[in-house]
Amino acid sequence: MVATDPQADVAAVASGAESRTPAGGRAPLDPPTASGQSSPGLLGQLIRFALIGGFCALVDLGTYTLLTQVAGMATSPWVDIARAISFIVGTTTAFFLNRKFTFAGGRRDGKAQVGSFVLLYTVTFFVAVGVNQLMLQVLPESAWQHTLCWAVSQATATVINFVMLKWVVFREPSTEEN
Repeated sequence: MVATDPQADVAAVASGAESRTPAGGRAPLDPPTASGQSSPGLLGQLIRFALIGGFCALVDLGTYTLLTQVAGMATSPWVDIARAISFIVGTTTAFFLNRKFTFAGGRRDGKAQVGSFVLLYTVTFFVAVGVNQLMLQVLPESAWQHTLCWAVSQATATVINFVMLKWVVFREPSTEEN
């Protein structure tokens, strides 16, 4: 007899993640990965990554606004500390939500995984700042210059983050790793 989690079974059926086979058994729509989790596929991961990223950007901005407007951290050097805190809060939220919902089938390496996530986001933070600075030098001055520079740098960092999260940090184990 195989033990199952009844709550997970109910949630899977309610979400449409499972269908009945002709023999009456359940067959998942997405094949489970080596870790036993169903992978949402590349398009599903991209959509989830974008939604979680948008939510985490709001968490970051909300934390920053709260610290600068309510907690009185709007002047130097406190504004930089507020920005660092809000970045950490948003990034930490992104790690846990992406691990749970976007890359659920990926590996779980505990501290090594957290370390690789922190390293990745540290590198892409500096990439974003560098691309922003490059765009400020390349693009002509205009009312939209800073916004466009931010958007290009954010898009660059987002692509790097998705690729590295999918294929390095939360890599799904291959059949040889089982």
